[in-house]
Amino acid sequence: MNVIADTESVAAVPLGVGDAVGVEKSQWYVAIVKNNTEQASAQRLEQSGYHTFVATQKTIRIWKNGRKAKVDKVLLPSMVFIRCSERQRLQIVTLPFISRFMTDKALSARNTSTKKLAIIPDNQVETLRFMLGQSDVPISFTDRPLRKGDRVKVIRGNLHGLEGEVFTDANGHSELIVRIDILGCAKVSINAINLEPIG
Repeated sequence: MNVIADTESVAAVPLGVGDAVGVEKSQWYVAIVKNNTEQASAQRLEQSGYHTFVATQKTIRIWKNGRKAKVDKVLLPSMVFIRCSERQRLQIVTLPFISRFMTDKALSARNTSTKKLAIIPDNQVETLRFMLGQSDVPISFTDRPLRKGDRVKVIRGNLHGLEGEVFTDANGHSELIVRIDILGCAKVSINAINLEPIG
């Protein structure tokens, strides 16, 4: 996925009010870091008191000597989700291991004078975490546009309760697609018998 942003020209998100008067609203932003430093960067941020999330999934790695091991594979390279306020984000972007924050290209295209920061809704972050934690088959990501599919709900198995759209690939296999607005679509192979239409 091609994700490019420029922190110097990113407009500040207006300060919001959270649940309490005078408390800034925390939101999920996406920090861009150097490739292969996602986990270390998230750990450093956590140690500073920030809530972070790196999209990883367990996968089997096979070394040249034939040794196998389960490892955490980063699903979205160079990306660390950070839940913070705008004031905190302005401090985080100055850290030496943070390159920049992702911008929302669609919103920025409407207003060419400033670049709008990408904000990921809470429910989409939680859905992605659920998929990564519960799926027993690999999750992949695509940023290609997809035509509208039938809305479905998973009715059995580890992903029970998850809602999304169903598509059939070229080989006739069913894939469950869950849209994560800014990032594209998370998709996972699934047996159609585990799905039921919504509505």
